[in-house]
Amino acid sequence: MNHLSASTPPRRSRLALATLQSLGLSLALTLGGAALPLGSAQAAASQQKVQAPGWYRLMVGAAEVTALSDGTVDLPVDQLLHAPKGKVSSGLKKHYLAAPLETSVNGFLINTGSRLILVDAGAGSLFGPTLGRLAAQIVAAGYQPEQVDDIVITHMHPDHVGGLVADGKRVFPNATVHADQADKDFWLSKAHLDAAPAANKGFFQGAMASLNPYDEAGKLKTFSGNGEVLPGLRTHATHGHTPGHNVYVLESEGKRLVLIGDLIHVASVQLESPEVTIGFDSDAGQARKERLRLFKQLASDGSLVAVSHFPFPGVGRLRASGKGFAWVPLNYSSQVK
Repeated sequence: MNHLSASTPPRRSRLALATLQSLGLSLALTLGGAALPLGSAQAAASQQKVQAPGWYRLMVGAAEVTALSDGTVDLPVDQLLHAPKGKVSSGLKKHYLAAPLETSVNGFLINTGSRLILVDAGAGSLFGPTLGRLAAQIVAAGYQPEQVDDIVITHMHPDHVGGLVADGKRVFPNATVHADQADKDFWLSKAHLDAAPAANKGFFQGAMASLNPYDEAGKLKTFSGNGEVLPGLRTHATHGHTPGHNVYVLESEGKRLVLIGDLIHVASVQLESPEVTIGFDSDAGQARKERLRLFKQLASDGSLVAVSHFPFPGVGRLRASGKGFAWVPLNYSSQVK
């Protein structure tokens, strides 16, 4: 039976304390000064208040995919989402969130081994000072904008095309931009710009400023319907959020990644209630229909999914949950696999 009193440290604790005291004295002698008492404070280090470069890399078969953060933006989702009273606030609260919601804007860079393909280009200067970092993230991830061969656009909203230009010049001078013909016909039309309400004209002006330099250089190609836009990358029309919104499907060595653009915006609300739409939708009913249809398929087949506005890096899987869905984020790996 151990008869040591409660005030007497066990032998291993006494040895550890003696070792620390000895190390402190040795260090003081080495430095030529007095040992600092254990637990004493050092001079405060300055807080840095910046994040690490926003990129995350994974493999999809033989294709290397790099998720890129263009930054975040505060969105008044309580005003933007079309939902019954209380549904948005309760959904946010359940996830310890509130409006305005800090929302990620993500792009994705695909290296197939023969081509470097960018999926969406971020906001550039069109959406405020907290966005517009995508080109810098490409450099941080080890590439240069000049190396990008192709850019595929899910749709022509400013936070997906604004990063194509800077000061009126093409940021990706060697790249060809691919987009749905329906989006080009709508967003690059002067007649539609003139007919748009004043509050919406900026969407048209942003698309024109971003894409016209590529069009004028013969670097804008359009497609219609589903098909292979580039080797290993297929388009899948999901019109509704915009007249030409598309999902892209990357396939390599039996693996698949589905890049769904703006098929969903607010995970904390729209996963549980996928019928909820957002004010950015051109055709809310069609956007809702496409979301439900594709989400059921993705939850069934377990495809890896990349989302433009889920918290960075926005990669994971969907599974069915009640009348809606749940998001299963990709498990973090320090290895590229």
